[in-house]
Amino acid sequence: MNILPQVWDNLRANKLRSFLTMFGIMWGIISIVILSALGEGFQRGNEAVLRELGRNIVIIRNGRTSLQAGGVRAGRPIRIEFEDVLALKRDSRLLEDISPEVMKSNLRVKSAFNAASLQMSGIWPVYQKIRTIEVDRGRLLSGMDDKETRRVVVIGYEAARQLFADRDPIGQQVQLNSIPYTIIGKVRKKEQDSNYTGADNERLFIPYETMRKDFPLPGGLNTPDTLSAIIAAPYEQVAEKLVTDLAKQGKIDFFKGGPLEDEIRAIVGKRHNFDRQDKEALSIWNTAMESVLFHNIIKAMNEFFVSVSLITLALGGVGVMNIMLIAVKERTKEIGVRKALGATPGNIQWQFFGEGFVLTLFSGLIGLIGAFGLSSLINLAPMPARFAGMIITWRTAAFSIATLVAIGVIASVYPARRAADLPPVEALRFEM
Repeated sequence: MNILPQVWDNLRANKLRSFLTMFGIMWGIISIVILSALGEGFQRGNEAVLRELGRNIVIIRNGRTSLQAGGVRAGRPIRIEFEDVLALKRDSRLLEDISPEVMKSNLRVKSAFNAASLQMSGIWPVYQKIRTIEVDRGRLLSGMDDKETRRVVVIGYEAARQLFADRDPIGQQVQLNSIPYTIIGKVRKKEQDSNYTGADNERLFIPYETMRKDFPLPGGLNTPDTLSAIIAAPYEQVAEKLVTDLAKQGKIDFFKGGPLEDEIRAIVGKRHNFDRQDKEALSIWNTAMESVLFHNIIKAMNEFFVSVSLITLALGGVGVMNIMLIAVKERTKEIGVRKALGATPGNIQWQFFGEGFVLTLFSGLIGLIGAFGLSSLINLAPMPARFAGMIITWRTAAFSIATLVAIGVIASVYPARRAADLPPVEALRFEM
């Protein structure tokens, strides 16, 4: 049996109907692939942007109590301290990396070429890992820099351009409020669209102990141990479980948070004597919440897109079934002759099933090639920050092929059985 020539004859005999049928299958496959690639591109682009701030990080800042605790009135200010960092580092089961941060704004910075007013943070070296502070020139801050209170600085990309233009800043001296510091590293350009104190491109980073010595926080309520923020990151498995659990819940309470926030309030609350249920005692920003929110949006969008694509494919499958039923009717006498010459119902059924299945696969293959080509063309254009381009995963391709095969089988079985069940005598008498 030669199936391909017969499929071609059927297509030529019903050109318009065949084109519309094939177009339905092609468009369904293109829709699945393109829309899935679109969703994947947005998800990966969003993850890349979040990683610029720090993926799944926790930013802990000062707050004010809203509940009474231990006989102390509500409304008491809570100011985080260096001892809180040590307590979290010692007692937390969920946090892997923790760093203090002392910030200073409106810092007078002067180089040999220019001057600027910038922001600066005093940090532990692990902060650079948590916040994805990466250099394209020089090196990062080290443990010895902090231990020996060295006057060294890592400079942001835009800050370096402002102070040195296109010159290499590594090894150059800058005056920070008239105190000389040596630049040891320049941060790579970061595509950052979220922050809590200012873009990293425009910041300076120095060792925490050096910051504590040269630039302690001003104000009557502050002590040498007072911090601007505590920056932390949970263990990867903790972050993944948190994202999965929150995604299953559907509704996200950004104010209440989850087990990570509960643990932080419990540990810090012991030192500052506030109720662990007090959600306002500390300001906690868990960026994993944003990941969950975007994950839910993309998931809902993908489910809608796939539903529409499957409906389109199903309609294409109905078209294949119709064109094969017409082929059965037009070839009724041929079927009768073949049965009279000894062809079994199985032979007839396989012939028509094969024709319908090949037609479906051929249409789907064209759609798959078209989707890959269209995605490649789109990827040639400049992409916005939160879109990583059209990304076709193996899961998308496998789902498309599996769906195509299923549609092909379903659309071909009924016409094939109709052909196989035709009585030979009636088939030979049939006239169009």
